[in-house]
Amino acid sequence: MTCKPTIIPSPEDVDTAALREKYHLERERRLRSEGQAQYVRPSGGAVADYAADPHMPVTPREPVFEDLDVVVVGAGFGGILAAHHLAKQGVSGFRNIDTAGDFGGVWYWNRYPGIQCDNDAYCYLPLLEETGFMPSKKFSDGAEIQAYCRMLAEKYGFADKALFHTQITALRWDAASKRWLVETNRGDKLRARFVIMAAGVLNMPKLPAIPGIDSFRGKLFHSARWDYAYTGGAYDDPMLRKLADKRVAIVGTGATAIQAVPHLARYAGCLFVIQRTPSTVDERPNPPTDSEWAQSLKPGWQQQRMANFHRAAMEMFAPGEPDLICDIWTEIARNMAAEFDARGWPETPEAFMAQRENMDYRVMERLRARVAEMVEDPATAEALKPWYRHLCKRPLSSDDFYPAFNRSNVELIDVSATKGVERMTERGFVANGIEYPVDCMIFASGFEVTSDLERRWGIDTVEGRDGVSIYDHWRHGPLTFHGTMTHGFPNQFYIGYIQGGLNASVTEQFGRQGEHIAHIVRHALDRGASVVEPAREAMDEYVRVFNEGQIDMSEYQMSCPPGYFNNEGELNAPWALFRSWGQGWDAFQAMLAEWRAKGDLEGMELSQ
Repeated sequence: MTCKPTIIPSPEDVDTAALREKYHLERERRLRSEGQAQYVRPSGGAVADYAADPHMPVTPREPVFEDLDVVVVGAGFGGILAAHHLAKQGVSGFRNIDTAGDFGGVWYWNRYPGIQCDNDAYCYLPLLEETGFMPSKKFSDGAEIQAYCRMLAEKYGFADKALFHTQITALRWDAASKRWLVETNRGDKLRARFVIMAAGVLNMPKLPAIPGIDSFRGKLFHSARWDYAYTGGAYDDPMLRKLADKRVAIVGTGATAIQAVPHLARYAGCLFVIQRTPSTVDERPNPPTDSEWAQSLKPGWQQQRMANFHRAAMEMFAPGEPDLICDIWTEIARNMAAEFDARGWPETPEAFMAQRENMDYRVMERLRARVAEMVEDPATAEALKPWYRHLCKRPLSSDDFYPAFNRSNVELIDVSATKGVERMTERGFVANGIEYPVDCMIFASGFEVTSDLERRWGIDTVEGRDGVSIYDHWRHGPLTFHGTMTHGFPNQFYIGYIQGGLNASVTEQFGRQGEHIAHIVRHALDRGASVVEPAREAMDEYVRVFNEGQIDMSEYQMSCPPGYFNNEGELNAPWALFRSWGQGWDAFQAMLAEWRAKGDLEGMELSQ
C-alpha cells in the first residue's frame, strides 16, 4: 500500500518568524535554574527504592565467587545484544548482571497499563530474520517484547548465565591481576577480564524533587514500578477496578502517560493529569501483522526496513524511495520527498535544511490542529498543544489520549506557569496555588537519560587505572575511541549514546556496538592479550575528529523546551542524545568495518 504525504498547511500559511518567537517564549517559561537537580532518584521514604521489584520475588542465593572472561552490566536489549555477539564470536565465559528479575531491561520494569513500543516493531525488535519471529502488530505490546527478550537469551544460550536481582556496587581495575574486580549487593566477588557497560538509557527512574513529598499519606509509585495490587487489574489484564472510588493524579504527559492515561481515565473516580510540557500525539494505526505480507518478505528485509526508517527519521529518503514505515516518525521526510519530486530537489545543503525547517513548522501546525479537533474544552486543548520543533521531544501516537480529556472525571492540571508541582501535602498536591486532595500519586516522570553518569548507572564506584573514577574522567562528557572504549580504563567497553554513530532504531545501534566490542574481545583473547585499551593519542584524535565533524545543533537546541533530550534545557549538554558522527550512520559503520578488516586493532595498546 502506498504511503501518502499528510495534508498540512502550505508554506505561505505558516508564519515561521512568529512560531520561532512563540517556541522561544514557551521554552523560556519552562526553564528552571536547578537543571537536573529538579529530579531525584527514588531511594526509600515515600517512594520505594528504585531497585525494589514488584514483579518477581527475590530468590535467596549464595554469593558467587568466580573468574570470568566478561561481565555484561545490564540485561536489556543492550546487554542481550552484547551477549549475543559474544556468543557468536565463541566467547562463552560471561554473565549478564541486572537488578531486574529477568531479561528485558525497560521492558521488564515497565508494565503499566497500555504499554507498547512507540516506533515500528518490525524495526525495533532486533534479529527478527535470524530468529524467525514476527511481531503480532506494528506497535508490539510490552509483554510480547519482554517475552522476546527472554527468547533471545534462551535461543543464543545465555539465559542461565545471568545474575538477576543483583546490583553492582563496585567495579575496580586491578593492575596486579589485570582483571576487573566486581562487587555486588548480594556479596558476589567476580574477577572479569572484560566489562561491558550496557545499562541502557531508560534504566534509572527519576522523580520530581517536590517539596513535602514525604509528608503525603496516600499511595505513591513510579510508573516503572506499577502497583497492580493497589490499582487492580494485572499486566495482561489492565482493568483498574480498585481505582473506582479513588482520586488519582499522574505526573507527566510523555511516552508513558499517553499510553496509561486512557486506562486510568476509564477506571479512576477522578483523574488529574499534571503537565509541564505537552507531547506531540499523532494517530496510531496499529493493525495486526498481515500474514501474506510477512510471507512475501525477502531475505534482508529487516535491514532494508531499518535503513529506510533511519533515513526518514534522521536524514532523508533517496529520490524515489518509498516510506515503508508511514507514521509520525517519517512524516516530515515523506512530505518533503513528495514536494521535491513535484518541484525539484534542492541543490545545496543550505536549501535542503531551510525547507526541512519549514516542513517541521507545517507538520507541527497539523499536530496542534489535531488537538483542537479532538479535545472539546478549548482551554484544555490549548494547554495540550505542543509549541516546539518536531524532535525536541519524542514523537508519540495514540488514538485514545486526547479523547480521555473529554471525560467528566478527567482534568488537566497545567503547571507550566509554576514549572512543576509546587509542593505536596498530607492530603495531596498543590499546583497553581490550589491544593488537590488525592488518594494516589503516580509519577510518569521518566528516567535518567542525559543526566550525569553516576545518576544513570547507579554504581557507587567505577575505578580504572590508578584508582581514577570514570565519573571524574568523564565529568565534562565522554572521551572515547570509536565510542566504545576510553584510555585509562583497560578492558572496559560501553554501549549507548556515547560518541558514535546514531541510528533511529536504538536496538540496531546497540547491536552494532555489541558486534564491534565482541570483535575486539575475540581478537584480544586470540592473541593472548591480558590488557587492551586505546592509546591516548588514538583516543584524542578520535575525539578531535568526532567533535569537528559534528553538526552544530545549538540553534535547534535553543528552540527546544527542557526535557531529557537536552538535560533539562542545558545548551551543549555533555550527554545530549543527538551527538553523532557527522558523516552519518552509514559512514560510521563503514569506518568501523574497515578498521576491523585490517585485523591489527590499530590505535589499541595490547599487553600480556
